[in-house]
Amino acid sequence: MITFTFLIIKKSVIRFSTTLQKFDSKLWGHHFPVPKSIASQFVEGNDRRIKCIVNNQHLMQSALMPYSDGFFILINANLVTKLGLKINEEVLIQLEKDTTEYGLPMPESFSALLEQDEEGAGYFERLTPGKKRALIYIVGNVKNIDSQLNKGLAILDHLKIENGKLDFKKLHQLIKEYNQRSKLK
Repeated sequence: MITFTFLIIKKSVIRFSTTLQKFDSKLWGHHFPVPKSIASQFVEGNDRRIKCIVNNQHLMQSALMPYSDGFFILINANLVTKLGLKINEEVLIQLEKDTTEYGLPMPESFSALLEQDEEGAGYFERLTPGKKRALIYIVGNVKNIDSQLNKGLAILDHLKIENGKLDFKKLHQLIKEYNQRSKLK
């Protein structure tokens, strides 16, 4: 049985204890259960984006996912390992509403490309919030500025070639081509 203890730090920030759990599913994995009484303070219609600090160590921008008796926050297996977390272990969670534009930090390199490419930026802005986050994650997931620029250019070209439609298989192929081109220079 999971028990929760929570403390309101200020109106927009709540700290509580929960445990790391894992679904017996191929779709969902590690997660932190969040009681409805806490989650409801951050859910506004379809907007469930939050900033989550795990054990005062790691900030994740995430979403509260609905579940039969409450909500949960997904955490990927690599981060579970990095933070040394174990199933059923108590974890301190701090939640705050995510009010950022995209729900992820926008890499400066991608922002600059969007400013320079009006057509590509138009297609990007018409995507769903989740697809925008996926593309921002693809660019921001690498630290090397040249790789970020290659990925950003490939994304914008892909959106223009596909008239704003997103096909991740074609996009990843185009990113590979851009990476090969930069190695030839």
